[in-house]
Amino acid sequence: MIVAMGRENEGMLKTLVDLGFGQLVSFVLAIMTFSASLVSTQVDAPLFLSFTTYSAVALVYGSIMLYRRHKLMVPWYCYALLGFVDVHGNYLVNKAFQFTSITSVTILDCWTIVWSIILTWMFLATRYSLWQFLGAAICVGGLALVLLSDAGVSGGGSGSNPLLGDFLVIVGSIFFTVSNVGEEFCVKRKDRVEVVSMIGVFGMLISATEITVLERNTLASTKWSAGVFSNYVVYAVSSFLFCTLMPFVLKVNPRSGAAFFNISMLTSDMWAVVIRIFIYKQKVDWLYYLAFLIVVVGIAIYAKSEKDPNDTNANLDPEYHLIDDQIPKIT
Repeated sequence: MIVAMGRENEGMLKTLVDLGFGQLVSFVLAIMTFSASLVSTQVDAPLFLSFTTYSAVALVYGSIMLYRRHKLMVPWYCYALLGFVDVHGNYLVNKAFQFTSITSVTILDCWTIVWSIILTWMFLATRYSLWQFLGAAICVGGLALVLLSDAGVSGGGSGSNPLLGDFLVIVGSIFFTVSNVGEEFCVKRKDRVEVVSMIGVFGMLISATEITVLERNTLASTKWSAGVFSNYVVYAVSSFLFCTLMPFVLKVNPRSGAAFFNISMLTSDMWAVVIRIFIYKQKVDWLYYLAFLIVVVGIAIYAKSEKDPNDTNANLDPEYHLIDDQIPKIT
């Protein structure tokens, strides 16, 4: 009995630690989202906004990589692909702040759950139960309410072109899904520092190249005030912390890579509601609250029916194992 009680207390402590890490990442994400929304209303340069993050990540983690002098455990072109999709996911979502509200952006980010199911089912042969599909379907229903609100069905919607902003978020979530699935795969099987640093390096190079073509004139004509500069600094610091914490949480707790992590991130949506009400002084349509509740129910159903997360290879296709075995390892 004493042993059972000890295991129960240990399990409860682990759950509390997991929740604590999840809420820390959620709070950092809320700060990052808020600062991004402020910057986007001041400067039309979403690529440069992401460039600050990638530069900080590349500088810190790239220095660690150089100090280690290790060979890459994952081919460089895989990181280049992850960097490409991550840059454009960030670009589309940051661009969306110019057209729609911060609440719409944060709630519609939950599309990553749906895309994750589709991509892993199609390309990784991951098997899902009917309950998991039901949970995802309920999430889609909640997200559809956000689109209805932004379309003005209930008198809601905020921004110059809410539906365009919503579309940018949904497309951006596809890029984020590809990036997150690839990053999770690399983090759980390879080195966390290498993954973060290489995505930072390639993200910096790709965004810098595109900035010279798309945003050079915008940046040259921008009036750089202390307020604008401080918002960039806050975004760079918070996004750096997010990039640092998220892979750590994915590695130390396998559940965090799936629905458990997404449930933790839902609290950032409520922070977005608070920001919109008390800082932007905007009214939040009742459909947002209903949509949030429905999404929570959908993810809870998905998480409840999820298979044992510790068996990370149980649902993977044999070819997936073969690819993993063929990746060069440190000698």
